Amino acid sequence: MQAVLLFPGQGAQKVGMGYDLYTTNAAARDLMDQADAALGFSLTKVMFEGPDEELTRTCYCQPALFLHGLVIYRLLCEQVNIEPAAAAGLSLGEFTAHAAVGTFSMQEGLRLVQKRGTFMEEACQAAPGAMAALIGGTDEAAQALAVECGVDVANYNCPGQVVVSGEEEGVDQVVARAKAAGFKLAKKLNVAGAYHSRLMKTAQQKLIPELESVQMTMPETPVYCNFAARPVQSVQDIREMLGAQVCGSVRWASSMQDLVAKGQRLFIEMGPGKTLAGMMARICKEATVISIEDAATLQQAVQQLRQM
Repeated sequence: MQAVLLFPGQGAQKVGMGYDLYTTNAAARDLMDQADAALGFSLTKVMFEGPDEELTRTCYCQPALFLHGLVIYRLLCEQVNIEPAAAAGLSLGEFTAHAAVGTFSMQEGLRLVQKRGTFMEEACQAAPGAMAALIGGTDEAAQALAVECGVDVANYNCPGQVVVSGEEEGVDQVVARAKAAGFKLAKKLNVAGAYHSRLMKTAQQKLIPELESVQMTMPETPVYCNFAARPVQSVQDIREMLGAQVCGSVRWASSMQDLVAKGQRLFIEMGPGKTLAGMMARICKEATVISIEDAATLQQAVQQLRQM
């Protein structure tokens, strides 16, 4: 069964994620216990019990989403013979995509994303910022407005949905000027800082040496990088792209459009919610996205995939 693996990014997390998998599946429990041991603290306790303010902290939600997506993928592979046609992840999800196809181990990846989250949290505290979603306009209009207001384009999610990021004053200006620039809606996002912007430079500088120290193998499965919207080409390219995306734009729409152009129509989203499925509906209506977030949706997905 060929399918493209998709993994969500920060913002998808929710208290209770993974709990039913942990309590009903020995393999899931083993993987999650291994994760707690690798990190040296109980990540699962934060995932299962929260509170929401704690799980939302970048240093926790990034490894939580990484672990959750990876556990779902491993459990799925136990029941269905999945041949990944490609793998991709939104922002943090790019790390999960790499771990899923063997670029680095789960333990190495967990430690890496926990550090990434910590570095980004530190950057947020040192340089407070904001993000806003622009709905219903063009990429070109978003780029022009971002330049005009001194902020960066953080995400090109799908046609008609762009996110800007930067200093709060600049983001407020974007929101105020959005309708005049041709957007139907502009709204600030409930996030801790200005991700994928120049304000994350210190986090990027700290992450790059960490990426260099991690043992990596070039995967056989094509893994799309957010920064360049293409499959990575070498181990050094992987390191450079994972570093570049901390401050660079997430080119999700272009990545998905390239996969669609190559004939891919079956995608499996592994993580809380259906955000990536929603984006794909705006990118390619002929694509099928199966979203898995818990034990019930895992069994539904297994049945659906076995019938294909």
